[in-house]
Amino acid sequence: MEEQLILRVPPSIAEKLDRLLSETASSSEEQSLDLSFSEDGRSGTFVIGDERFPASLLDLPCVVESYKTYDDCALVKTSDIGQMVMVREAGDTAPDVVEYRHGLTPPMRDARKRRFRREPDLNPELVQRVEKDLLNIMAGGTVDNADAEANEQEEGVQNAHKANKKPEPAPEAKPDVPETTANAGEPERSDSDDSDDSI
Repeated sequence: MEEQLILRVPPSIAEKLDRLLSETASSSEEQSLDLSFSEDGRSGTFVIGDERFPASLLDLPCVVESYKTYDDCALVKTSDIGQMVMVREAGDTAPDVVEYRHGLTPPMRDARKRRFRREPDLNPELVQRVEKDLLNIMAGGTVDNADAEANEQEEGVQNAHKANKKPEPAPEAKPDVPETTANAGEPERSDSDDSDDSI
């Protein structure tokens, strides 16, 4: 499995790294390159040769994809990178935040504020109540607040159905009228006999 990281260093350290990586293998054995972190996992030390520099692990505001190519034509995605190791000069102050404010390129400067939607303002009491209700539902119970509301809604729906129902009209009694003798020669026909056979 391939692991990747973004190492951001000041220009003076970048020159040393460039020289170290471009030298032959025999001379590079004399100079070591090391990165170690303390117990909190966020602050550490970057060692190049005999010099030590403070380093911090910071989250990026968005995920960065890295690609590799073998023929300068087709790109193959190799990793998603969400964190960066930032090396500082010895006198620089450590960042007091966990997330780096800017991305890696100029268009991502202050990306959270300019490009992403603001986080919604949520009432903490509402969040706790909904969380408690969800835990009750997952445990096989019912929601206390929702039971009372559901009963009220059911009663309201039943009352609405009763109010909308109209009483069925009673069948009207036909007056006794003697049949006329005009149709005396024809047999009586039902409604089903009135179908149109012309089609």
